[in-house]
Amino acid sequence: MVSAALLTAISVGCLLGAVCLRRASWPIRGPHVAVVVWQALGLAWGIATIGALLAFAVAPYGLGVVGGISALYAEARSGGVSLARLDASPFGAAELGALLAALALTALLCSALAVSLFQVLRTRRRHRELLRLVARDDPEVPGARVLDHPGTAAYCLPGITGAQVVISTGAVAVLQRRELSAVLAHEHAHLRQRHDLVLLPFSSLKRAFPKVPFVESCYSAVALLIEICADDHARRTHCARELATALLRFGSSGKGTVPPGALAAQADSSEPEVVTRVSRLLDPTLELSRTATAGALLFATTLMTTTMALWKIPF
Repeated sequence: MVSAALLTAISVGCLLGAVCLRRASWPIRGPHVAVVVWQALGLAWGIATIGALLAFAVAPYGLGVVGGISALYAEARSGGVSLARLDASPFGAAELGALLAALALTALLCSALAVSLFQVLRTRRRHRELLRLVARDDPEVPGARVLDHPGTAAYCLPGITGAQVVISTGAVAVLQRRELSAVLAHEHAHLRQRHDLVLLPFSSLKRAFPKVPFVESCYSAVALLIEICADDHARRTHCARELATALLRFGSSGKGTVPPGALAAQADSSEPEVVTRVSRLLDPTLELSRTATAGALLFATTLMTTTMALWKIPF
């Protein structure tokens, strides 16, 4: 029962940590490490919540989560656990309810992840097929496919094979050459660092809990950090001011259409997220210190290690 209480505390702590992280200002200064912390909080929450339910379910065995599950399985195989004789087994009605809740939550999270992955892959495959028909290569825009469309759009379609960057003629028309190069570097950063895989667990949480505003806000926070990560990568080889100007040009020209499953650069320049990105690009001093970075990584590592250890500790 102690492990159940500790796992419950971690589960609640992860939710509180997500609230604090969403409101904190330091993630903007250290987007890469902040994404790691977000991933640790999300993963630890799922493991701790499921583990707490399982720990309560198998508490009568006194063997912890992993040992208790093994004991329950062995008893079930021997016929010692059945709905008809719960009173004759240490595994009672309350434990059965906790076990069913753990299985239901596991099924919900796994199915949401599988469905999200399937839909994203199907959508990207269809869009690639469409691009073969309507997009073209342009020597003036190396490393990207050009789409004849008056809207200002620049996005990438990630994937193991067939990954590509797409930009509209409307965007090419409003951007200067160096600004265009910075935008393309931003999109290629998304592809190289596989930011779509970072966002996938959070998009699956949105699917699992579609009417929970808190989940939506967490997804938006991670999405902003991913854009900042790509901005940081682009400014290593391009002028930060040029990328900031490109973002503002996108907004002033009107928001273009971006297909589902893509990562896009453009947005309304009046949105707070774009204001944050532009401000950070123009002020390179806004970076997280090495001490703070090490502390955040240590927190994420300790959180995951502790959560996993509580599954195996027999108490």
